[in-house]
Amino acid sequence: MKLLSIVLSFRNEAGNIEPLVKRISTTMQKIENWKYELVFVNDDSTDNSEEILIHLQKNYPIKIINMSRNFGIDPCVLAGFRNCSGDAIVYLHSDQQDPPEIIPELIKKYENDNEIVHTVRTKRKGEGKFRMFVTKIAYKIIHLLSDIDLPIQAGDYKLISRKALDEILKQKEFRPYVRGLSVWVGFKQDFVFYEREARGEGESKMPLLSAGPITDFINGVTSYSLKPLYLGIIFGLVSMIISFLLIIYALYLKLNALAIPGATSIVISVSFFSGIILFTLGIIGIYLARIFEQTKGREQYVIKEIKDYK
Repeated sequence: MKLLSIVLSFRNEAGNIEPLVKRISTTMQKIENWKYELVFVNDDSTDNSEEILIHLQKNYPIKIINMSRNFGIDPCVLAGFRNCSGDAIVYLHSDQQDPPEIIPELIKKYENDNEIVHTVRTKRKGEGKFRMFVTKIAYKIIHLLSDIDLPIQAGDYKLISRKALDEILKQKEFRPYVRGLSVWVGFKQDFVFYEREARGEGESKMPLLSAGPITDFINGVTSYSLKPLYLGIIFGLVSMIISFLLIIYALYLKLNALAIPGATSIVISVSFFSGIILFTLGIIGIYLARIFEQTKGREQYVIKEIKDYK
């Protein structure tokens, strides 16, 4: 009998936890030769989510990991990964948007010798057109600029074998992009396609233009490629060429006793080149910040306590 560890990070999901646990339990009862454990990582919730989980522990194999403060999704995912025992691990969100009913398909792909099985969203219910458009563009930019082949519309919901997970956990990045690491480690991988459901209860903890999605996007671009730095070089070369052409143009006007453009053109030129310089410095600053964070040697997270079902 193999063990499947299902890792779920959450913050203030009191309305979603119990129905999600029941859905997972119903699904797992249909799968032969597999038992399961639920590893809930509590990202410092302020509602009664923990009390609900403690009550559910009486009837379900639930491990509760309480973080010491709000650390964010990726540190919570890693905390769950490091404190689970499964032969394979599934990670999904706790808001009921990722249907546990497709777990049998993930296991089937895993049993066909795939070490990692991604889920790819063909439709995302309950999300506006603007959010969908921006998300699609962000995925394409990450796909273009990074050195990993991150599938477009592949989210955090996935199955990872114990072998692949051990390799992921060996990586010592302070601010890891877990979604990208699961691709970077290699091994045989496959996909399951599904329609993402609307959120069960409550509101999203990750508005589109909040710090979370923006940070994820930046990490996705800078964690696996130096191409953004090359963009700075390209912009610098383009600026030099434009500047040289402007000098030639100004000399031509002066030699032919023509009017040389005044303050307006100068202001526009200075603004243009200043923008390029600031953009390039920003890219360099991001990479330097990642190095600074890495050299401090801090832990990625702090666990307050673990409440096991055993």
